[in-house]
Amino acid sequence: MNPIRRIELPLIWIRGAGDLATGVGVRLLNSGFQIAFSEIEKPTVIRTTVAFAAAVYEESVIVEGHQSVVCTGVEAVEEALSSGKVPVYIGDEENALAYFKPSIFIEATIRKEKIDIPRDLVMRTIALGPGFSAPEDVDVVIETMRGHYLGRAIWKGKAIPNTGIPGEIAGYAKERVIHAPAKGSIIGLSNIGDYVTQGQTIAYIKTDDSEERVEVLASITGILRGMIREGLWVDFGMKIADIDPRCEKAHCFSISDKARAIGGGVLEAVMVLILKS
Repeated sequence: MNPIRRIELPLIWIRGAGDLATGVGVRLLNSGFQIAFSEIEKPTVIRTTVAFAAAVYEESVIVEGHQSVVCTGVEAVEEALSSGKVPVYIGDEENALAYFKPSIFIEATIRKEKIDIPRDLVMRTIALGPGFSAPEDVDVVIETMRGHYLGRAIWKGKAIPNTGIPGEIAGYAKERVIHAPAKGSIIGLSNIGDYVTQGQTIAYIKTDDSEERVEVLASITGILRGMIREGLWVDFGMKIADIDPRCEKAHCFSISDKARAIGGGVLEAVMVLILKS
C-alpha cells in the first residue's frame, strides 16, 4: 500500500475579520489551511458573536471551535499559528506581509469600492464583492450578493454592483437593518440573541455636544442578530444593528448561510490558485 502523501498547505492572509471574513476563514481552517487576519484597532463589526474581529476587544474569542487571539507583533502571530490559534493582527499590515510572505491574500473588508491590494507582496489575490475586476485588480473576485450567483468565483469580470439594499430574509430586506439616527457613542440596552419588538428601544446614542440621548428603535420584530459594540463612536446613517425575523436564536451564534456560501467560493478559488502555482 502506498503511504499517504502529506501536502503542506500555504499560509493565507485575510484582510478584515468581520462575520463574512470569519466565515471564509473557518471554511479554510476546516480544510486544513493556516489563516491569519489583519484588522483595524477599533473594528465596527455588527455580528460580534461570529466575528474573529471581536478578539481585538476581548483578547480572545472562539467561533465554531476555532480560537482567535489578538496580536500586536509578528512574533505573536508566529506564536499563535504554532499553537493552532487564529491570529488577528493589528499593526502594520505591509510589514507583516513582507515578513510572512503568504501565498494568498484575501481582501475581505467588503467595502464595496476598490482599495489597495498589495500585489507586490503576495503571490495570489482574491477579493470579496464589488469594486474589483479580475484579473486586472485581483486574480479572483467572489460574488457576495445574495441570490443565484452568491459565492461564485469570477475569473474574468466583476461582482454584481452594490445596490445599497440588504439581501431579503423572510420577506424583509432594508427593514431588518438599523442605521444610526444620530452621531455619538453607543449605549446598549438589548443584547445579541434577545427577542425584540418593532418600536422597542434597543440602544441609545449619546451625542457629542450634550447629554442628549437619542433612542435607537427596533425596525421590525425578531431576534437581535447583530449590535455594534457598546461605547463605540458611530456616525449618522452608519449600520449599527441587524434584526432577524426568523426568530432562531441559534442563528445569532453560528456562521450565516451567506458567509458559508462565500467561503465555498473562496475555497474553490484557493484550490485552483494552488494547483496553478
